[in-house]
Amino acid sequence: MNPTGPGRVLRSPWIPALAAVAAIAVLVSAGNWQGRRMAEKERLRAQYEAAVREAPVPLPAPGAAADWDAWRYRPVRLEGEFDAAREIYIDNRVHAGRAGYHVVTPLKLGDGRVVLVNRGWVPQGPTRAELPRVSTPAGRVAVDGRINVPAAGYLELDRQPPAGRLWQNLDPVRFAAATGIAVPPIVVEETAPAGDAGPLVRAWPAPDFGVDKHRGYRMQWYALAALTAALCIFFLLRRRRGTGAGP
Repeated sequence: MNPTGPGRVLRSPWIPALAAVAAIAVLVSAGNWQGRRMAEKERLRAQYEAAVREAPVPLPAPGAAADWDAWRYRPVRLEGEFDAAREIYIDNRVHAGRAGYHVVTPLKLGDGRVVLVNRGWVPQGPTRAELPRVSTPAGRVAVDGRINVPAAGYLELDRQPPAGRLWQNLDPVRFAAATGIAVPPIVVEETAPAGDAGPLVRAWPAPDFGVDKHRGYRMQWYALAALTAALCIFFLLRRRRGTGAGP
C-alpha cells in the first residue's frame, strides 16, 4: 500500500486548515469593508449635523469649482425666477402613508445660472390621469432650502428619456439633456415657501445613514471569522489527540 496515495492526501490536516485560513481572510476582509463603509457614513452624519446648524449662504460664485458632496445638506438662500414651463413632477413619493409627487422647478438666478428646486410634496389626485395643480410664484422670489445631491444609481424599468412633466427619478444630467438647460448636479430642497405655499408639504426628514447597519454587519463577519478559527483549532487539536492515542 502506498502511504502517500490519494487517501493519505485527503486525510491530511493541512488541506482543511488552509481552507479555513482562506475563509477567515475573506470574512475579515468583508468585515473591514463594512468598517470602511461605517466610517464613511459616520462622516456623512457628522457633515449633516454640522450643516443644519449653519446659517444660509449663497451658492458658490459662477465659475468656482464646487465640491457638491461637501455642500450636501448646507442651508442656502437663492434669489431668482421660477421657470414654471419646465416644472416636473417626480412620481411615487410617499408622505404620511399617502402617494404623491415631488414638484421640481428650475430657478433662474440673477447671474444666469439655473438650479433645480424641489418645492415639496403634493398628494396624488383621485386618478393618475391628471397631475395635481400647483401654483408657481411669478417674478423674483427668495428661496431658502438645503442642498442635496440626487442619487445617480437608480432603478427604472424603462430607460427611455423622460417625456412630459412626469418623471420617475430626479436626474439633473437627464434634465439638462431633455431641456437643453445646464444645471449643476444638485437639487435645493425648499424649506420655506416662496410666496403662496399652496398644498405643498416641505418635510425633509433627517437621512438614515445606516451606521448601525454597517456596524452590525461588521461584527457578524468578524464573529464568523472567529468561529471559523475556533472550529479549525478545535478539530486540529482533536485530530492530534486522536493520533497520539493510537498504538
